[in-house]
Amino acid sequence: MEVLLVNPPRFHGIPVIREERCEITERYSVLPPYSLLQIASLLRQQGHDVSLVDANGENIDYGELSSRLEGLTYQALIFRFTPTTFDWDLETARLSKSLHHQAKTIGICWTLRTLPEEVLGEAPELDIYLRHEYEVVAVPLIDALAREDCNLVEIPGIAYRDDGEILANSDAEPVADYDSLPIPAYDLLPGFDNYFINTPAGKPFSIIYTSKGCPYGCIFCTVARTKWKKRGATGILEELNYLKKNHNIKTVSFFDETFTIDRQRVLEIAQGIGEADLDIRWYCNTRVELVDEELLQVMYKSGCRGISYGVESGNQRMLDDAQKGSTVEQAEKAIEWAKKAGIKVYCSFIFGLPGETEETVKETIGFVKRTLPTSAQFNVAVPYPGTKLYEMVYGANVESTPEWRRLYQDQSMIGTEALSAEDLNRTRLFAYRSLYLNPRWWGQNIWHVIRYPDEFELAAKYVFKIVDNYLFHRMEHGH
Repeated sequence: MEVLLVNPPRFHGIPVIREERCEITERYSVLPPYSLLQIASLLRQQGHDVSLVDANGENIDYGELSSRLEGLTYQALIFRFTPTTFDWDLETARLSKSLHHQAKTIGICWTLRTLPEEVLGEAPELDIYLRHEYEVVAVPLIDALAREDCNLVEIPGIAYRDDGEILANSDAEPVADYDSLPIPAYDLLPGFDNYFINTPAGKPFSIIYTSKGCPYGCIFCTVARTKWKKRGATGILEELNYLKKNHNIKTVSFFDETFTIDRQRVLEIAQGIGEADLDIRWYCNTRVELVDEELLQVMYKSGCRGISYGVESGNQRMLDDAQKGSTVEQAEKAIEWAKKAGIKVYCSFIFGLPGETEETVKETIGFVKRTLPTSAQFNVAVPYPGTKLYEMVYGANVESTPEWRRLYQDQSMIGTEALSAEDLNRTRLFAYRSLYLNPRWWGQNIWHVIRYPDEFELAAKYVFKIVDNYLFHRMEHGH
Protein backbone atom coordinates (compact mmCIF):
# COMPACT_ATOMS: atom_id res chain seq x y z
CA MET A 1 0.00 0.00 0.00
CA GLU A 2 1.13 3.58 -0.63
CA VAL A 3 1.11 5.44 2.68
CA LEU A 4 1.77 9.13 3.26
CA LEU A 5 2.82 10.32 6.72
CA VAL A 6 2.23 13.99 7.57
CA ASN A 7 3.32 16.13 10.49
CA PRO A 8 0.86 19.04 10.07
CA PRO A 9 1.90 22.69 9.74
CA ARG A 10 2.77 24.88 12.70
CA PHE A 11 -0.14 26.35 14.66
CA HIS A 12 -0.44 29.89 13.29
CA GLY A 13 3.35 29.89 12.94
CA ILE A 14 4.00 28.35 16.39
CA PRO A 15 5.81 24.98 16.33
CA VAL A 16 3.93 21.99 17.71
CA ILE A 17 5.33 18.91 19.45
CA ARG A 18 3.23 15.89 18.53
CA GLU A 19 4.88 13.11 20.52
CA GLU A 20 2.82 11.10 23.04
CA ARG A 21 3.09 12.85 26.43
CA CYS A 22 4.27 16.06 24.69
CA GLU A 23 1.33 16.91 22.46
CA ILE A 24 1.69 20.64 22.98
CA THR A 25 2.52 23.90 21.27
CA GLU A 26 6.12 24.92 21.99
CA ARG A 27 7.37 28.15 20.49
CA TYR A 28 11.05 27.37 21.04
CA SER A 29 11.39 23.74 19.96
CA VAL A 30 11.10 22.02 16.59
CA LEU A 31 11.45 18.26 16.93
CA PRO A 32 11.79 15.61 14.25
CA PRO A 33 8.54 13.57 13.97
CA TYR A 34 10.12 10.53 15.62
CA SER A 35 6.95 8.48 16.02
CA LEU A 36 6.06 8.92 12.34
CA LEU A 37 9.59 7.85 11.39
CA GLN A 38 9.15 4.74 13.54
CA ILE A 39 5.86 3.96 11.81
CA ALA A 40 7.50 4.45 8.42
CA SER A 41 10.24 1.97 9.24
CA LEU A 42 7.75 -0.61 10.52
CA LEU A 43 5.55 -0.26 7.43
CA ARG A 44 8.54 -0.62 5.14
CA GLN A 45 9.38 -3.93 6.79
CA GLN A 46 5.99 -5.18 5.63
CA GLY A 47 6.57 -4.04 2.06
CA HIS A 48 4.49 -0.87 2.10
CA ASP A 49 5.61 2.20 0.15
CA VAL A 50 6.01 5.14 2.54
CA SER A 51 6.62 8.86 2.08
CA LEU A 52 6.69 11.75 4.55
CA VAL A 53 5.91 15.46 4.67
CA ASP A 54 7.08 17.21 7.85
CA ALA A 55 5.22 20.49 7.43
CA ASN A 56 6.01 21.52 11.01
CA GLY A 57 9.74 20.93 10.55
CA GLU A 58 9.94 22.59 7.16
CA ASN A 59 7.62 25.40 8.28
CA ILE A 60 5.33 25.12 5.27
CA ASP A 61 1.74 26.32 5.46
CA TYR A 62 -1.44 24.58 4.36
CA GLY A 63 -1.23 26.16 0.92
CA GLU A 64 2.13 24.50 0.29
CA LEU A 65 0.93 21.26 1.92
CA SER A 66 -2.06 21.24 -0.43
CA SER A 67 0.24 21.56 -3.43
CA ARG A 68 2.38 18.68 -2.22
CA LEU A 69 -0.60 16.42 -1.49
CA GLU A 70 -1.97 17.15 -4.96
CA GLY A 71 1.28 15.94 -6.52
CA LEU A 72 1.43 12.70 -4.52
CA THR A 73 -0.36 9.39 -4.86
CA TYR A 74 -1.29 7.46 -1.74
CA GLN A 75 -4.03 5.18 -0.44
CA ALA A 76 -3.76 6.08 3.22
CA LEU A 77 -2.64 9.21 5.05
CA ILE A 78 -1.42 9.06 8.66
CA PHE A 79 -0.95 12.24 10.67
CA ARG A 80 -0.68 13.30 14.31
CA PHE A 81 -2.82 15.88 16.09
CA THR A 82 -3.03 17.42 19.57
CA PRO A 83 -6.02 18.53 21.66
CA THR A 84 -5.22 22.25 21.54
CA THR A 85 -4.42 22.25 17.81
CA PHE A 86 -7.21 19.81 16.96
CA ASP A 87 -9.18 21.91 14.46
CA TRP A 88 -5.97 23.23 12.92
CA ASP A 89 -4.40 19.77 12.52
CA LEU A 90 -7.60 18.23 11.15
CA GLU A 91 -7.28 20.52 8.13
CA THR A 92 -4.77 17.87 6.98
CA ALA A 93 -7.58 15.31 6.75
CA ARG A 94 -9.92 17.81 5.08
CA LEU A 95 -7.32 18.64 2.44
CA SER A 96 -6.63 14.98 1.79
CA LYS A 97 -10.32 14.18 1.34
CA SER A 98 -10.73 17.07 -1.10
CA LEU A 99 -7.77 15.92 -3.21
CA HIS A 100 -7.72 12.13 -2.74
CA HIS A 101 -11.23 11.21 -1.65
CA GLN A 102 -10.64 7.44 -1.61
CA ALA A 103 -7.53 7.61 0.55
CA LYS A 104 -8.17 6.68 4.18
CA THR A 105 -7.32 9.35 6.74
CA ILE A 106 -5.81 8.07 9.99
CA GLY A 107 -5.11 10.37 12.93
CA ILE A 108 -2.95 9.67 15.99
CA CYS A 109 -3.32 11.38 19.36
CA TRP A 110 -2.32 9.87 22.71
CA THR A 111 -3.85 12.52 25.00
CA LEU A 112 -7.43 11.97 23.80
CA ARG A 113 -7.22 8.18 23.64
CA THR A 114 -10.06 7.75 26.17
CA LEU A 115 -12.44 9.92 24.11
CA PRO A 116 -12.63 8.13 20.73
CA GLU A 117 -16.31 8.83 20.07
CA GLU A 118 -15.87 12.52 20.82
CA VAL A 119 -12.81 12.77 18.57
CA LEU A 120 -14.45 11.15 15.56
CA GLY A 121 -17.68 12.99 16.24
CA GLU A 122 -15.82 16.29 15.93
CA ALA A 123 -13.82 15.24 12.84
CA PRO A 124 -16.02 14.08 9.95
CA GLU A 125 -13.07 13.88 7.53
CA LEU A 126 -11.16 11.51 9.84
CA ASP A 127 -11.81 7.88 8.91
CA ILE A 128 -9.81 6.14 11.65
CA TYR A 129 -8.53 7.30 15.03
CA LEU A 130 -5.40 5.39 16.08
CA ARG A 131 -5.74 5.97 19.81
CA HIS A 132 -2.54 4.51 21.23
CA GLU A 133 0.30 1.98 20.91
CA TYR A 134 1.05 2.90 17.31
CA GLU A 135 4.07 0.57 17.40
CA VAL A 136 1.77 -2.46 17.37
CA VAL A 137 -1.33 -0.98 15.71
CA ALA A 138 -0.07 0.83 12.60
CA VAL A 139 1.16 -2.23 10.69
CA PRO A 140 -1.89 -4.51 11.13
CA LEU A 141 -4.14 -1.53 10.41
CA ILE A 142 -2.46 -0.76 7.08
CA ASP A 143 -2.25 -4.49 6.28
CA ALA A 144 -6.01 -4.72 6.82
CA LEU A 145 -6.72 -1.67 4.65
CA ALA A 146 -4.58 -3.17 1.89
CA ARG A 147 -6.83 -6.26 1.67
CA GLU A 148 -9.95 -6.29 -0.48
CA ASP A 149 -11.92 -7.87 2.36
CA CYS A 150 -10.86 -5.15 4.79
CA ASN A 151 -12.18 -5.81 8.28
CA LEU A 152 -11.23 -3.42 11.06
CA VAL A 153 -13.15 -5.09 13.85
CA GLU A 154 -10.13 -7.18 14.89
CA ILE A 155 -7.67 -4.27 15.02
CA PRO A 156 -7.21 -3.16 18.64
CA GLY A 157 -6.46 0.40 19.66
CA ILE A 158 -8.53 2.15 16.99
CA ALA A 159 -11.90 3.82 16.54
CA TYR A 160 -13.54 4.08 13.11
CA ARG A 161 -16.73 4.63 11.19
CA ASP A 162 -18.95 1.79 9.97
CA ASP A 163 -22.07 2.81 8.01
CA GLY A 164 -22.19 6.11 9.85
CA GLU A 165 -21.73 4.53 13.28
CA ILE A 166 -18.62 5.23 15.36
CA LEU A 167 -17.07 2.05 16.73
CA ALA A 168 -14.23 1.87 19.26
CA ASN A 169 -12.27 -1.37 19.48
CA SER A 170 -10.62 -2.74 22.59
CA ASP A 171 -7.31 -1.33 23.84
CA ALA A 172 -4.09 -2.53 22.23
CA GLU A 173 -1.36 -4.20 24.23
CA PRO A 174 2.00 -2.38 24.34
CA VAL A 175 4.81 -3.73 22.18
CA ALA A 176 6.24 -6.80 23.89
CA ASP A 177 9.85 -6.24 22.81
CA TYR A 178 10.80 -2.59 22.37
CA ASP A 179 14.21 -3.70 21.09
CA SER A 180 12.46 -5.30 18.12
CA LEU A 181 11.63 -1.93 16.57
CA PRO A 182 13.89 -0.99 13.64
CA ILE A 183 15.86 2.24 13.44
CA PRO A 184 13.42 5.01 12.41
CA ALA A 185 13.31 5.94 8.74
CA TYR A 186 15.52 9.00 9.11
CA ASP A 187 16.20 8.99 5.36
CA LEU A 188 12.69 10.37 4.81
CA LEU A 189 13.78 13.67 6.37
CA PRO A 190 15.35 16.27 4.07
CA GLY A 191 17.96 16.78 6.81
CA PHE A 192 18.30 17.79 10.45
CA ASP A 193 18.96 21.52 10.07
CA ASN A 194 15.35 22.38 10.95
CA TYR A 195 15.37 20.76 14.37
CA PHE A 196 16.32 22.01 17.83
CA ILE A 197 15.06 21.96 21.40
CA ASN A 198 14.79 25.05 23.62
CA THR A 199 17.21 27.08 21.49
CA PRO A 200 18.70 26.56 18.00
CA ALA A 201 22.12 25.57 19.33
CA GLY A 202 24.11 22.35 19.06
CA LYS A 203 22.76 21.33 15.68
CA PRO A 204 22.36 18.83 14.05
CA PHE A 205 19.92 17.64 16.71
CA SER A 206 17.47 14.77 17.15
CA ILE A 207 15.34 13.15 19.79
CA ILE A 208 15.49 9.41 20.53
CA TYR A 209 13.23 7.14 22.54
CA THR A 210 15.28 4.64 24.54
CA SER A 211 12.25 3.63 26.59
CA LYS A 212 8.58 4.45 26.83
CA GLY A 213 5.96 4.45 29.52
CA CYS A 214 6.14 5.15 33.24
CA PRO A 215 4.99 2.90 36.09
CA TYR A 216 4.64 5.78 38.57
CA GLY A 217 1.19 7.11 39.51
CA CYS A 218 1.29 10.93 39.29
CA ILE A 219 -2.33 12.07 39.12
CA PHE A 220 -1.68 14.69 36.43
CA CYS A 221 0.35 12.62 33.95
CA THR A 222 -1.03 11.11 30.74
CA VAL A 223 1.47 8.22 30.84
CA ALA A 224 1.09 7.40 34.54
CA ARG A 225 0.84 3.70 35.38
CA THR A 226 1.74 2.62 31.84
CA LYS A 227 4.03 -0.29 31.07
CA TRP A 228 7.70 0.68 30.98
CA LYS A 229 9.24 -0.63 27.77
CA LYS A 230 13.01 -0.35 27.43
CA ARG A 231 15.62 -0.79 24.75
CA GLY A 232 18.97 -2.30 25.62
CA ALA A 233 22.19 -0.32 25.34
CA THR A 234 23.24 -2.20 22.17
CA GLY A 235 20.28 -1.03 20.09
CA ILE A 236 20.50 2.53 21.42
CA LEU A 237 24.19 2.76 20.55
CA GLU A 238 23.49 1.34 17.10
CA GLU A 239 21.02 4.17 16.48
CA LEU A 240 23.41 6.80 17.84
CA ASN A 241 26.20 5.48 15.63
CA TYR A 242 23.86 5.59 12.63
CA LEU A 243 22.95 9.21 13.34
CA LYS A 244 26.58 10.20 13.85
CA LYS A 245 27.83 8.45 10.71
CA ASN A 246 25.02 9.51 8.39
CA HIS A 247 23.98 12.90 9.78
CA ASN A 248 26.86 14.03 12.04
CA ILE A 249 24.44 14.45 14.95
CA LYS A 250 25.93 16.62 17.70
CA THR A 251 23.06 16.83 20.22
CA VAL A 252 20.49 14.24 21.27
CA SER A 253 17.57 14.45 23.66
CA PHE A 254 16.62 11.06 25.09
CA PHE A 255 12.89 11.67 25.01
CA ASP A 256 11.94 8.98 27.52
CA GLU A 257 9.53 9.89 30.28
CA THR A 258 11.96 8.51 32.88
CA PHE A 259 15.41 7.80 31.45
CA THR A 260 17.16 6.53 34.59
CA ILE A 261 14.69 3.91 35.86
CA ASP A 262 17.28 1.21 35.14
CA ARG A 263 20.55 2.50 36.59
CA GLN A 264 22.69 -0.28 35.10
CA ARG A 265 21.31 0.39 31.62
CA VAL A 266 22.26 4.07 31.93
CA LEU A 267 25.80 3.09 32.91
CA GLU A 268 26.02 0.79 29.87
CA ILE A 269 24.77 3.53 27.55
CA ALA A 270 27.22 6.03 29.02
CA GLN A 271 30.09 3.57 28.71
CA GLY A 272 29.15 2.77 25.12
CA ILE A 273 29.00 6.43 24.12
CA GLY A 274 32.46 6.96 25.57
CA GLU A 275 34.00 3.87 23.99
CA ALA A 276 32.57 4.74 20.57
CA ASP A 277 33.92 8.29 20.91
CA LEU A 278 30.64 9.63 19.52
CA ASP A 279 31.33 13.19 20.71
CA ILE A 280 27.68 14.05 21.30
CA ARG A 281 25.96 16.12 23.95
CA TRP A 282 22.85 14.56 25.32
CA TYR A 283 19.93 15.46 27.54
CA CYS A 284 17.33 13.42 29.40
CA ASN A 285 14.25 13.53 31.64
CA THR A 286 13.93 11.63 34.90
CA ARG A 287 12.71 11.60 38.49
CA VAL A 288 14.65 13.10 41.38
CA GLU A 289 14.82 9.87 43.39
CA LEU A 290 16.27 7.93 40.45
CA VAL A 291 19.67 9.64 40.36
CA ASP A 292 22.67 9.70 42.65
CA GLU A 293 25.90 11.65 42.77
CA GLU A 294 28.04 8.94 41.17
CA LEU A 295 25.59 8.24 38.36
CA LEU A 296 25.38 11.91 37.42
CA GLN A 297 29.16 12.19 37.28
CA VAL A 298 29.33 9.19 34.92
CA MET A 299 26.58 10.71 32.78
CA TYR A 300 28.46 14.01 32.50
CA LYS A 301 31.66 12.26 31.38
CA SER A 302 29.76 10.55 28.57
CA GLY A 303 28.32 13.83 27.28
CA CYS A 304 25.23 14.54 29.40
CA ARG A 305 24.91 18.31 29.60
CA GLY A 306 21.34 18.75 30.79
CA ILE A 307 18.80 16.89 32.88
CA SER A 308 15.11 17.64 33.45
CA TYR A 309 13.42 16.79 36.73
CA GLY A 310 9.70 16.85 37.35
CA VAL A 311 9.76 18.44 40.81
CA GLU A 312 6.18 19.81 40.62
CA SER A 313 5.99 21.42 44.09
CA GLY A 314 8.11 22.57 47.01
CA ASN A 315 5.47 21.40 49.48
CA GLN A 316 5.56 17.77 50.62
CA ARG A 317 1.82 17.48 51.20
CA MET A 318 1.19 18.61 47.63
CA LEU A 319 3.59 15.96 46.34
CA ASP A 320 1.94 13.27 48.44
CA ASP A 321 -1.57 14.25 47.37
CA ALA A 322 -0.43 14.21 43.74
CA GLN A 323 0.95 10.68 44.29
CA LYS A 324 4.32 11.88 43.07
CA GLY A 325 6.30 9.34 45.10
CA SER A 326 9.25 11.63 45.79
CA THR A 327 10.25 14.11 48.46
CA VAL A 328 11.30 17.73 48.57
CA GLU A 329 14.60 16.63 50.10
CA GLN A 330 15.27 14.22 47.24
CA ALA A 331 14.64 17.06 44.76
CA GLU A 332 17.09 19.31 46.59
CA LYS A 333 19.79 16.63 46.51
CA ALA A 334 19.19 15.78 42.84
CA ILE A 335 19.60 19.43 41.84
CA GLU A 336 22.71 19.84 43.97
CA TRP A 337 24.37 16.68 42.60
CA ALA A 338 23.66 17.57 38.97
CA LYS A 339 25.05 21.09 39.29
CA LYS A 340 28.10 19.72 41.08
CA ALA A 341 28.70 17.33 38.19
CA GLY A 342 28.48 20.19 35.67
CA ILE A 343 25.06 19.19 34.31
CA LYS A 344 22.52 21.94 33.69
CA VAL A 345 19.33 21.34 35.67
CA TYR A 346 15.85 22.00 34.27
CA CYS A 347 13.00 21.62 36.76
CA SER A 348 9.28 21.62 35.99
CA PHE A 349 6.65 22.77 38.49
CA ILE A 350 2.86 22.69 38.47
CA PHE A 351 0.61 25.29 40.09
CA GLY A 352 -3.01 24.37 40.79
CA LEU A 353 -2.87 20.74 41.84
CA PRO A 354 -5.52 19.77 44.42
CA GLY A 355 -4.96 21.61 47.70
CA GLU A 356 -2.87 24.44 46.24
CA THR A 357 -2.96 27.59 48.35
CA GLU A 358 -1.06 30.85 48.53
CA GLU A 359 1.15 29.25 51.17
CA THR A 360 2.05 26.18 49.05
CA VAL A 361 2.77 28.49 46.11
CA LYS A 362 5.17 30.47 48.32
CA GLU A 363 6.89 27.23 49.34
CA THR A 364 7.41 26.24 45.69
CA ILE A 365 8.82 29.64 44.76
CA GLY A 366 10.96 29.50 47.89
CA PHE A 367 12.24 26.09 46.82
CA VAL A 368 13.29 27.54 43.46
CA LYS A 369 15.05 30.48 45.11
CA ARG A 370 16.81 28.10 47.50
CA THR A 371 17.96 25.46 45.02
CA LEU A 372 18.43 27.69 41.93
CA PRO A 373 18.01 25.19 39.08
CA THR A 374 19.66 26.30 35.85
CA SER A 375 16.20 26.87 34.43
CA ALA A 376 12.62 26.18 35.39
CA GLN A 377 9.32 25.51 33.68
CA PHE A 378 6.16 26.62 35.46
CA ASN A 379 2.92 25.03 34.31
CA VAL A 380 -0.67 25.13 35.51
CA ALA A 381 -2.48 21.90 36.37
CA VAL A 382 -4.28 20.46 33.35
CA PRO A 383 -7.00 17.79 33.72
CA TYR A 384 -5.96 15.63 30.79
CA PRO A 385 -8.40 12.84 29.86
CA GLY A 386 -7.38 9.46 31.23
CA THR A 387 -5.61 10.91 34.28
CA LYS A 388 -6.60 10.67 37.93
CA LEU A 389 -6.79 14.48 38.01
CA TYR A 390 -9.39 14.35 35.23
CA GLU A 391 -11.54 12.01 37.30
CA MET A 392 -11.13 14.22 40.38
CA VAL A 393 -12.23 17.32 38.45
CA TYR A 394 -15.00 15.91 36.28
CA GLY A 395 -15.98 12.66 37.98
CA ALA A 396 -15.74 9.14 36.64
CA ASN A 397 -18.83 9.58 34.44
CA VAL A 398 -18.67 12.81 32.49
CA GLU A 399 -22.05 13.78 31.06
CA SER A 400 -20.66 16.51 28.83
CA THR A 401 -17.24 16.49 27.23
CA PRO A 402 -14.84 18.98 28.88
CA GLU A 403 -13.28 21.63 26.68
CA TRP A 404 -10.26 19.59 25.68
CA ARG A 405 -9.30 22.15 23.05
CA ARG A 406 -8.31 24.39 26.01
CA LEU A 407 -5.81 22.00 27.57
CA TYR A 408 -2.88 24.42 27.51
CA GLN A 409 -0.20 24.19 30.18
CA ASP A 410 0.07 27.98 30.21
CA GLN A 411 -3.66 28.80 30.61
CA SER A 412 -5.53 27.43 33.59
CA MET A 413 -9.03 26.07 33.05
CA ILE A 414 -9.52 24.89 36.64
CA GLY A 415 -8.82 26.43 40.02
CA THR A 416 -8.56 25.12 43.55
CA GLU A 417 -10.66 25.92 46.61
CA ALA A 418 -8.21 28.68 47.52
CA LEU A 419 -7.08 29.94 44.11
CA SER A 420 -9.04 30.73 40.95
CA ALA A 421 -7.87 29.94 37.43
CA GLU A 422 -6.95 33.62 37.02
CA ASP A 423 -4.95 33.47 40.26
CA LEU A 424 -2.98 30.51 38.92
CA ASN A 425 -2.23 32.25 35.64
CA ARG A 426 -0.87 35.23 37.56
CA THR A 427 1.07 32.93 39.87
CA ARG A 428 2.77 31.28 36.91
CA LEU A 429 3.97 34.62 35.54
CA PHE A 430 5.06 35.74 39.00
CA ALA A 431 7.14 32.57 39.39
CA TYR A 432 8.97 33.27 36.14
CA ARG A 433 9.52 36.88 37.15
CA SER A 434 10.90 35.89 40.56
CA LEU A 435 13.39 33.58 38.84
CA TYR A 436 14.42 35.86 35.99
CA LEU A 437 14.93 38.86 38.30
CA ASN A 438 16.99 36.91 40.80
CA PRO A 439 20.60 38.19 40.72
CA ARG A 440 21.86 34.99 42.41
CA TRP A 441 20.36 32.95 39.57
CA TRP A 442 22.07 35.09 36.95
CA GLY A 443 25.35 34.96 38.83
CA GLN A 444 25.22 31.18 39.10
CA ASN A 445 24.54 30.73 35.40
CA ILE A 446 27.23 33.22 34.36
CA TRP A 447 29.69 31.31 36.54
CA HIS A 448 28.65 28.07 34.84
CA VAL A 449 29.51 29.55 31.43
CA ILE A 450 32.87 30.77 32.77
CA ARG A 451 33.60 27.23 34.01
CA TYR A 452 32.36 25.64 30.78
CA PRO A 453 33.01 28.15 27.95
CA ASP A 454 31.76 25.72 25.31
CA GLU A 455 28.27 26.46 26.69
CA PHE A 456 28.48 30.13 25.66
CA GLU A 457 26.49 29.88 22.40
CA LEU A 458 23.67 27.99 24.10
CA ALA A 459 23.63 30.38 27.05
CA ALA A 460 23.56 33.47 24.84
CA LYS A 461 20.66 32.15 22.76
CA TYR A 462 18.84 31.15 25.92
CA VAL A 463 19.04 34.72 27.22
CA PHE A 464 17.48 36.01 23.99
CA LYS A 465 14.79 33.35 24.33
CA ILE A 466 13.97 34.49 27.89
CA VAL A 467 13.63 38.12 26.81
CA ASP A 468 11.48 37.23 23.81
CA ASN A 469 9.31 34.76 25.70
CA TYR A 470 8.68 36.79 28.83
CA LEU A 471 8.52 40.34 27.52
CA PHE A 472 6.87 39.83 24.14
CA HIS A 473 4.85 36.61 24.48
CA ARG A 474 4.11 36.55 28.23
CA MET A 475 5.17 32.88 28.37
CA GLU A 476 2.35 31.71 26.08
CA HIS A 477 3.03 28.66 23.89
CA GLY A 478 6.49 28.41 25.40
CA HIS A 479 8.50 27.82 28.56
